[in-house]
Amino acid sequence: MTAPPAVAVLGLGEAGSAIATDIAAAGNRVIGFDPAQPAPEGVETVPDPEAAAGRATMVLSINSAAVALEVAGVVAPALQPDALYADLNTTAPALKRAVAAAVSPAAFADIALMEPVPDWGVRTPALASGPGAERFATAFGRFGMPVTVVGAEPGAAAARKLARSVFMKGQAAAIGEALEAARRLGCEDWLYANIESTVAAADGRLVRRLVEGSRRHAGRRVDEMAAAVAMLEELGVEPRVAAASEAWLRSLAGSEARR
Repeated sequence: MTAPPAVAVLGLGEAGSAIATDIAAAGNRVIGFDPAQPAPEGVETVPDPEAAAGRATMVLSINSAAVALEVAGVVAPALQPDALYADLNTTAPALKRAVAAAVSPAAFADIALMEPVPDWGVRTPALASGPGAERFATAFGRFGMPVTVVGAEPGAAAARKLARSVFMKGQAAAIGEALEAARRLGCEDWLYANIESTVAAADGRLVRRLVEGSRRHAGRRVDEMAAAVAMLEELGVEPRVAAASEAWLRSLAGSEARR
């Protein structure tokens, strides 16, 4: 029986360890490297990233955006001719394209993980793009990862994730700012419950209502958010999100007025 291809995991932090452990537990050979973290059980350890990459046909970079390009440049000379190099870091599309160029001619896959990896492990839903996207989807589909291929260009998957991040992280920032104001007003529990019930009762209509309503009523909502900014300043809460919302609504109101 032919042995399954080895998988190298560069970066054994929380996400890398979870994915490496799951792949190894399924009976696959996994070679890991991390300068600061020990390899989890079932994962072979090597002294440097070149040794890990050179022994595998699939190489996963799961370290950080800050070192993604540097790691790619270090391991590129060691990659096997038929290697698949997948970058699973959350980075800008331009950086994904630079990583793809650094590891060429190896097949490159830009992978965007769409759920928290510690909760999902190798079954984390993912978007994939780049020349190696289809190959990655086929290989990791066998490991249980649901992969959606979104294009042939490196960076396409990263761009979709970051567009979503504007909403997800922006939403978290807005909730945090609102709850801090409510805490100082003595009604944090009430607002928390109100936010939860609003989201739970939306039934898929909340996004449409927010987008269309903001365009239709931008002029009036500018005044509302200006008042909110003033209140936050009075409470001693920096109105980062509220001020940005006011500016966005002013822009919308101006666009509607020019039509």
